[in-house]
Amino acid sequence: MAELDKDAAVGVLNRILEAELAGVVRYTHYAFLVFGFGRIPIVSWLNAQADESLLHARQAGEWITTLGAYPSLAIGPLLDSHQHDVGAILRESLETESQALGLYRELLALVEGRSVALEEYARQMIHAEELHLADVDKMLRKPGELRAFSPHAI
Repeated sequence: MAELDKDAAVGVLNRILEAELAGVVRYTHYAFLVFGFGRIPIVSWLNAQADESLLHARQAGEWITTLGAYPSLAIGPLLDSHQHDVGAILRESLETESQALGLYRELLALVEGRSVALEEYARQMIHAEELHLADVDKMLRKPGELRAFSPHAI
């Protein structure tokens, strides 16, 4: 098995940590801004996404310290379009979750064949992010529309 480049892995893991912490803030903020008849289930879904982002941030932080490094205290970009209809929220979610998926794929490329545990972690996170993106993509489709909303959907 080839040797793991711990510094490179920690660099990606810190970017993942920052992105996931930004997700906690973003999803929590979105939940405050949903109004209308569908508010309760949408807010519940957004709060669940915030909880999942916090779990993912904790997992990344644990890997960083496992590798003997210091977890970042930064939070990723918190871009806000100030368009808070549910469609805009979901489109922003699709974009930021796609970026997070890219980070997990970058991690997988770094650790593949070098650390079974980190490789499995990266694969599990890619699996979770791909399923999340598929759900968001389906939520953005018009009722009855079978074609994916995003050309980048699975």
